Amino acid sequence: MKRLCATLILLLWGLSALADGKSETIVYIDGAKYYIHTVRAGETLYGLSKTYGVDEKVLLDCNPALTTGLKADQNIKIPYVTNVAGGKPEKERKLRKTYDFHYVTKGETLYAISRRYEIPVNTLLEDNPDLDPLHMRLGQRILVRRKQIGSEDEKGSNEQWEQYRQSLNSVAEQGTAYHIVHPGETFYSLSRRFGITEEELGAMNNGLKPADLKAGAMIKVPGNEAPEQPTVVDSLPQEPLYEKATTKPIEFRALRSNQTLNVALLLPLSNGKEPNANYLEFYQGFLLGLDSVKTRYGHSVHVDLFNTARDTARVAEIVRDEAFRQADLIVGPVYEEELYPVLVFAEEKEVPVVSPLANIERMNSDALFQLAPDPSCKYEKVREMFGSGKRITLIYTGTTDKEFEQEMLTLLQGVDYRRFNYKYVHPSATSAQNSSSDLTPLLENEDDNLFIILSNDEVEIDRVLAALASADNGLTSRGRKAPQFRVLGNARWNRYNLDREMFFKDRVTFISTYHAKRDAEIIKSFDSAYIRSFGGLPTLYSYRGYDTAMIFVPAMFGDIEYDLEQKRYTPLQSSYRFERDPASGNHVNRNWMRVNYQNDFTITIE
Repeated sequence: MKRLCATLILLLWGLSALADGKSETIVYIDGAKYYIHTVRAGETLYGLSKTYGVDEKVLLDCNPALTTGLKADQNIKIPYVTNVAGGKPEKERKLRKTYDFHYVTKGETLYAISRRYEIPVNTLLEDNPDLDPLHMRLGQRILVRRKQIGSEDEKGSNEQWEQYRQSLNSVAEQGTAYHIVHPGETFYSLSRRFGITEEELGAMNNGLKPADLKAGAMIKVPGNEAPEQPTVVDSLPQEPLYEKATTKPIEFRALRSNQTLNVALLLPLSNGKEPNANYLEFYQGFLLGLDSVKTRYGHSVHVDLFNTARDTARVAEIVRDEAFRQADLIVGPVYEEELYPVLVFAEEKEVPVVSPLANIERMNSDALFQLAPDPSCKYEKVREMFGSGKRITLIYTGTTDKEFEQEMLTLLQGVDYRRFNYKYVHPSATSAQNSSSDLTPLLENEDDNLFIILSNDEVEIDRVLAALASADNGLTSRGRKAPQFRVLGNARWNRYNLDREMFFKDRVTFISTYHAKRDAEIIKSFDSAYIRSFGGLPTLYSYRGYDTAMIFVPAMFGDIEYDLEQKRYTPLQSSYRFERDPASGNHVNRNWMRVNYQNDFTITIE
């Protein structure tokens, strides 16, 4: 029903615009307002100038390609001319009857406002005709139509925001495109992706600063958008496997301290057309790890870098390469389907193979070491949170992360728990008090509470976290005993643009494959070395490359002889503990990181 109402509004808006023959698509470009008009067969410059009330020369100035004539289905931009003969502006009192007023905060996007009020992007644009979504001002007033609050879901907002981007791109100047910022993207990653400096990216967007970049923002980028690169937060995408290795026992040999270690590093640095910045960053982190190994232990290392291009045939060629066949240690390939020929060689030569990122599901070999933690061990460190005496509540919203829900229900087998359905009610609504958006009743007890938020909607998660913090503050301010509670979060939240202050206020605990806190001394030291060496901030790939070198290169001169079993390694902040899987023979990291946000604004790691 929500989508039906939104569709009806858009249809009525479109009909009103078309009544005078004008396009219904209106955008802002560099602060100026334009119609985006799709040329129909038989239309002329003269006819368009009369329809839109602009001079033919203005049309040519705005669209230089029109000098060769109009072409059917061509998109052109036409300046929006205000009808000065219109009626008087609505008075403030009348506005207040129809609209809520929203004032833009620092870094806020139109998409974020749409999600906050669950209102269509197009409704906001219609009700605020002078609003430039790409250049909203701090404190700018936005009219939010009350009757439409709660009428649009996340999918609808995404579709309309993407539609606006496509309209801009259809008339963008040559060499320029528009991009919607995804969760986890940074100035550094975007500048690397589009082949410009961070300063140039800021200059393209009216001096935008890295700290002000928000998920959901629409920004200018060079040329046509580059292909998406995989974003790794917790794990890498897996591909189907085509064959299986053997499980014969391997006797690894330790190198003498005066020998040079030969390392073969296999990474998908490019697919032959587009470079993959993620794996370049892994390689750079690996190189810094080698520097640290040389400084601490004095070991000499030679590295041969091979581009696998994510091509199994290419990997087979690499295995036949003479330089590869001199390797004492093999790191990679990244994807499981490429491992088979490498493992066949490794078992023959008794050489260890390190899979640095993937969770191995079918390959079986005593030569294989997996850095990604074993999924079966994921929640071992939080089992005590489900113990006796705990009051456990599953909080549901309009959407559910089915994978996370199944993980939690598996853990809760045989354990008592409650369900709570959260539904957001805007504070201005008369039904806001004592509604399902007030979480005070969940905290009005003296139990040790555990809340598990099962939503996969960024806005809803933010609202639930804020509602818990508000309920906690409300009870404490009234002199009640401070509630005991903790939230078990989903590691996928780290991809969202959530208010991190709420993590501390709600004592959120995450289970994650990796943790690196930028203000920790060891991370600051690594970041400084990385910036000096490569001119940019490191990423998760950089940290993992460093860890790989720091664990396995020294081990080749000693521990690898004993398979690294039951030893704990912590190169930066994440720890690794390897065990040999008796079924597959693989040596698998069993350690997940438990990250606890405390209400004194500190973070503890287990």
